[in-house]
Amino acid sequence: MFKKILSNVKEYTAASVATPIWMIFEVIFEVLITLSLQTIVDEGVSKNNMGVIEKMGWLMVLLAAGSLFCGFMGGIYGAKASTGLAKNLRKAMFDRIQTYSFSNIDKFSTAGLVTRLTTDVTNIQNAYQMILRMCFRAPFTIIFSMIAAFYLDPGIASIFLLAVLFLGSFLFFIIRSAMKYFSEVFKKYDDLNAAVQENVSGIRVVKAYVREEYETDRLRTAAENIYRMFVKAESKIVANAPVMQFTVYSCVLGISWIGAHMIVQNRLLVGELSSLLMLCLNILMSLMMVSFVFVMISMSAASAERVTEVLDEDADIKDPKDPVTEVADGSISFENVEFSYKSSGSGAAVLKNITLDIKSGEMIGIIGGTGSAKSTLVSLISRLYDVTSGSVKVGGRDVREYSVESLRDQVSVVLQKNVIFSGTILDNLRWGKADATKEECIHVCRLACADEFIDKFTDGYETRIEQNGNNVSGGQKQRLCIARALLKKPKILILDDSTSAVDTATDAKIRKAFREEIPDTTKLIIAQRISSVQDADRIIVMDEGCINGFGTHEELLKTNAIYREVYESQTGGEGDFDEGGAE
Repeated sequence: MFKKILSNVKEYTAASVATPIWMIFEVIFEVLITLSLQTIVDEGVSKNNMGVIEKMGWLMVLLAAGSLFCGFMGGIYGAKASTGLAKNLRKAMFDRIQTYSFSNIDKFSTAGLVTRLTTDVTNIQNAYQMILRMCFRAPFTIIFSMIAAFYLDPGIASIFLLAVLFLGSFLFFIIRSAMKYFSEVFKKYDDLNAAVQENVSGIRVVKAYVREEYETDRLRTAAENIYRMFVKAESKIVANAPVMQFTVYSCVLGISWIGAHMIVQNRLLVGELSSLLMLCLNILMSLMMVSFVFVMISMSAASAERVTEVLDEDADIKDPKDPVTEVADGSISFENVEFSYKSSGSGAAVLKNITLDIKSGEMIGIIGGTGSAKSTLVSLISRLYDVTSGSVKVGGRDVREYSVESLRDQVSVVLQKNVIFSGTILDNLRWGKADATKEECIHVCRLACADEFIDKFTDGYETRIEQNGNNVSGGQKQRLCIARALLKKPKILILDDSTSAVDTATDAKIRKAFREEIPDTTKLIIAQRISSVQDADRIIVMDEGCINGFGTHEELLKTNAIYREVYESQTGGEGDFDEGGAE
């Protein structure tokens, strides 16, 4: 786990090495300052020797300046190394997430991924900086101070050694008991982020339904869960402070009492006792630093594990060794296809025994009730998911034989949830084709009937879209997404309930444009309205993951009970009934 994290230090290795080196030199200067104090007191003050006082005084000034400089440089390099690691970790995680298939994304919640990219990486960054600085500074302070103490008086130095062993053992048990709580607390952050994310993104719905109090309670519950977990962890660690104070005071009293007797017996000098007391405080405070580092490491260990999970997750969908890069045509074939979601846990088949053939250039309608697996069916065509068994072929080749990029360039999918990004309308359209001209963008917008509202904007195609497309309606979003998909000039176009928010007249215009302008493109249209699919070449009726019927509108009215029931419920047997809602 930690090896995986440290592999992302990369170009900040030099800074990572320089930081502890500077910290070690800082410690050396501090210990020399303490020893210089002994010389000033015993050789200068006690003997009224101003020459020694001045000489050692200037030496202490130089040593202090050296210590400050080394500490300053250690801080700079430590910050550079830790922030660099955080930057590389976030990039590595984001790059890895981009390779995920839908099944990988299903494994991690959106809120969970956000927490890992933000809070967890920040914890690792803080811990790494403390490790580079404190994990080297504190141990070397203890080591050098112990050496200096034994040099001054081995007997009193033994007290230090006993205190270090006692306090170190106690800290070990404290940290060990607190670690399990830190491992749990970051899971609670996922719930908190989920509450915040859903509330902010759906704030209009929250206000429309006057659910502010409910959402506030939901956030309060998530925040209180984090609070309780941190209280449990901190309640373990808080014992560190009184034990540390008891140990410090005991050492100071013990050294003072023993040292005073030794001074009276002329076995110890006043300056040596002063230096020993300073070394005692240095050693014990360094142990306190070590305890803080262990706390941070405990927190970061849980975060490091969560980050490593993202970095270690292999994409379920990869290119084959010798991928096919050319899609011959838009024909589609399902052969005994079954599919189940890995993340569902039950392993139950969502699609069962799917076998069908679609000719290139056909317009195929797909209808079915909620949960009938319509969206899952079309997701297999562009390898957003891979089949559990059987095969899906496009252009006569199994989709697993293509490179993912080549396949998806030729299979444009307008997903059920329409997503547009901040930027101008042209920026959003060019997601379909980065180098598209404005004329190409205007053409596809005409096919998607998006030009009807774009031309009414003051800035036209340069109109800026707010975050999440909050300044355009649902129907306008859908038409922009359709235009974006058309810009790729795909061999297969899949619309997953992508005209539900437009009126039936506009819906009919879009389908007419498809038939006349892109006759060679295979078009799959998932819809809830019969009017959206009844003029398709053929229609698939889905029911509980199976194909219940497949034929023309007229054929299905005669032979398929589900289709006939939907048709009659929407039209009353006389005409179209618009239940999808207009803009």
